[in-house]
Amino acid sequence: MTDPIPAATLAIFRESGDAAHELLFVERAGGMAFAAGALVFPGGRVDPGDHAIAAAFPALEPEDAAARVAAIRETLEESGLAIGFARLPDAAEAGAMRAALAAGVPFGALLARGCWTLDPDALVPWARWCPSFRESRNFDTRFYLARLPEGAHPATVDETENVHLFWATAQDVLARAARGEAHLIFPTRRNLERIAAQGGFAAAAAHAGQIPIRMIRPWIEQRAGEDWLCIPEDQGYPVTAEPMTAVRRG
Repeated sequence: MTDPIPAATLAIFRESGDAAHELLFVERAGGMAFAAGALVFPGGRVDPGDHAIAAAFPALEPEDAAARVAAIRETLEESGLAIGFARLPDAAEAGAMRAALAAGVPFGALLARGCWTLDPDALVPWARWCPSFRESRNFDTRFYLARLPEGAHPATVDETENVHLFWATAQDVLARAARGEAHLIFPTRRNLERIAAQGGFAAAAAHAGQIPIRMIRPWIEQRAGEDWLCIPEDQGYPVTAEPMTAVRRG
């Protein structure tokens, strides 16, 4: 089995009087090798350039810092939203950076060119998952939480890896999945259940701070003659096991 691929994903909270804590979801394209057609949070693998940028944040553990940079970069690429910037870019500035990233310009070069500074503390560590679902492609994914900045411009889908983008509550997406109207892979479902139990970004961030993060590696065990996929019971998840017949893993 190859070494897990470092990755990061970001659950973005949009809060208002009408919706206590909507989250940003993207729908993966049907032809993708991983999580095809699934609803996920913005995110992706950590690139070498993310480590170079992360060196500017020595107060953070290096791998954590690089993952935060990756989550910021991937969110900009996939949704056009500039989360985790010390100064909020306007729509035109964010759009120009997004287009340059799509054209292959390194993120570090873009930041230097525009004198942009990142604020990794805007991202709250939430969890770390490393499922061993495939022999050829396993991801060591760090999950983060962030609040949509006041005055942020609308998010837009990239129409490459993702085909649809929308805001919804965790409860709503879980209900869609229960009706067979949405596909959720096992880690996303478990994290939505955990987020749904909170009262918004502040409550979720406080909850995260109470539970030391350790890597979650799901395992299979037999219960009453049936295989179940399980996770630890001390990481804050209200549901810690699911029959393998119901699990979507990738």
